[in-house]
Amino acid sequence: MGPLGLPEVIAIFIIALVVLGPKKLPELGKSLGRGLREFNKAKSELKATWDEQLREAENQIQSAKETVSYPVRETIAAVNSANPLTEAGREPDHESRILPPSTVPSPETTGEQPPSTPSSGN
Repeated sequence: MGPLGLPEVIAIFIIALVVLGPKKLPELGKSLGRGLREFNKAKSELKATWDEQLREAENQIQSAKETVSYPVRETIAAVNSANPLTEAGREPDHESRILPPSTVPSPETTGEQPPSTPSSGN
């Protein structure tokens, strides 16, 4: 349902005038105006409170980030200075040299020659 146009507003006004009468209609208008004013005031106060709480939360998060990031950066710098990087620009990959426990290296992968079996013929 879209917004009310001028013909709809006029029809509502005429029906209200007939039902309520000319004496009660101004009182109803005043009451409706006060209600809308109070609603808008409460809405703006709620929005202001919400915005204030949001700003406070953002400030707390920012201060927590600053509190944590400085020691972390110092620790990273200390670790980097204690462990120089390899020629490729990263730490060596130790996991690539570890074989899974169920894998047994074959002679082809180790470079060893398989043991020769004695031949039965002369």
